[in-house]
Amino acid sequence: MRDGDVSRETYDAFGYYIALLEKWNARINLIARSTSSEIWNRHILDSFQLVQFADKGYRWLDLGSGAGFPGIVVSVARPDVPMTLIESDNRKAAFLREVVRQLRLDCTVIADRIERIEPQNAAIISARALAPLSELLGLAARHATPETVYLLPKGRDWEMEVVKARGMWQFDMETFPSQTDAQGRILKLRSVRRVASESGS
Repeated sequence: MRDGDVSRETYDAFGYYIALLEKWNARINLIARSTSSEIWNRHILDSFQLVQFADKGYRWLDLGSGAGFPGIVVSVARPDVPMTLIESDNRKAAFLREVVRQLRLDCTVIADRIERIEPQNAAIISARALAPLSELLGLAARHATPETVYLLPKGRDWEMEVVKARGMWQFDMETFPSQTDAQGRILKLRSVRRVASESGS
């Protein structure tokens, strides 16, 4: 994030978000205490990388939103993108609702398990630090359409995750260097579909 990328109003909103996060983190475990002094670089900037892929009016679904990374960050930066946040932990969901209320974001927070909610038919699906890619696609696929774009930040083991996932899933993939992790990548997947078994089932 460089000067000129966002308005002063957006910077102020991020500052307010961080203040809320620090306040709530003293009571519930939103982020690891070891990263609390690095919220801006470790969490905000890392999540902000996905903003470049946002399209106006396209419904975005963020899975396992936790403290709001990347879903809240994208919503603050791109208020023209309707966002749905899925978080099964009721305490974390309460935090997300408070952020949405105070920052007046166009976000819906659903406090339930990903596999139990109604299919969302999202245009974009994101998830950060939720599960290995093969498992993550299993959770996300029921909420997608054939045109859905998946935006998945991954760490240094991203290549191994992709190899394993390709044993169960077919997909077209682009990768983008992470600006906050020299060994990480942002995976952009399209046309995700499960590999048919030899028996055809």
